[in-house]
Amino acid sequence: MSDVAAETLAIIAKHTKDKKVELTDKLADLGVESLDVIEMVMELEEKFDIHIPFNANDTEMKDFQTAGDIVTAIEKLVAAKT
Repeated sequence: MSDVAAETLAIIAKHTKDKKVELTDKLADLGVESLDVIEMVMELEEKFDIHIPFNANDTEMKDFQTAGDIVTAIEKLVAAKT
């Protein structure tokens, strides 16, 4: 697992009731609510110095269903930065 993936999962875990997060875990199953996602997005943006195109008004959060979805998005944004 890449450093970006590991650090992203650690940030996600901080916002869940379950401190062990796997790529396949669904955010809803981890108890992550929309406010948690917004806080995670802001923390990830600051950590990796990126901008995540996230629509906070998207109640379905279709872009971020699993921890793996977030890791993939972050890895792409970090790679595009270099």
